[in-house]
Amino acid sequence: MTGTTGEPVRQRRASRAPSPLFIGLVAGAAVSGWGLWTHHGNTGLLAFVFVACAWVVSLCLHEFAHALVAFQGGDRSVVEKGYLTLDPLKYTHFVYSIVLPLLFVLLGGIGLPGGAVFIDRRYLRSRLSNSLVSLAGPLTNVIFAAALAVALATFGVNDAEHVEFWAALAFLTFLQVTAAVLNSMPVPGLDGFGVIQPYLSNKILRQVAPIAPYAVLLLFVLLWIPPVNQAFFSIVLWFLDLLGVPEGLTGYGQQLFRFWLG
Repeated sequence: MTGTTGEPVRQRRASRAPSPLFIGLVAGAAVSGWGLWTHHGNTGLLAFVFVACAWVVSLCLHEFAHALVAFQGGDRSVVEKGYLTLDPLKYTHFVYSIVLPLLFVLLGGIGLPGGAVFIDRRYLRSRLSNSLVSLAGPLTNVIFAAALAVALATFGVNDAEHVEFWAALAFLTFLQVTAAVLNSMPVPGLDGFGVIQPYLSNKILRQVAPIAPYAVLLLFVLLWIPPVNQAFFSIVLWFLDLLGVPEGLTGYGQQLFRFWLG
């Protein structure tokens, strides 16, 4: 009887414990960050590994936040799906949730929000619970950005000796802000729309349904248009300025991250 009872308990614990892959990503960020701090190794490569690992960690935390709030709101299926393990391989679509956001960072320096975890909203107790599940993701990016900005403002602004580390951290903050701003837009497929969706009438939802599958793609096409791109990044830079993150340091961090461009 003891073995039979203990096995489900161990399984439940395993379904909520941080995955080895997530721990490995945290370790990768820590080791590469230490290399940047101590000037051990190729600076550009270290900055790339540090930002890439930390960015994927933040994507995992973003999806974890959705799942945790859903669990608290009544959806117990997130445990069975492994969403509370912070394992990027457990989320709805590894390509959309992890690979594409990482690719957008490489190509354009935009913190693309990943594909959301699948929440069984039938079990959520209220419209407020539905909204909070959607809000949890971008709020995680905001908290992440604020924490990085506090560290930068407290220790990094006048620390010329470790400028490469702080530049990489500033660029990581920039990515968190772009993800938060972008994902907060009330566009179908993004969390901003998920926040207001429970309060929209069925008539409006029916009108939106035909364009919903293409809305995010259309948004990214619009972001390639210079005036729209400039307007978007002016908002991002305004928030960075509000957080006290120097624009020049952010640019240097992006330059280090994209080391292959010289």
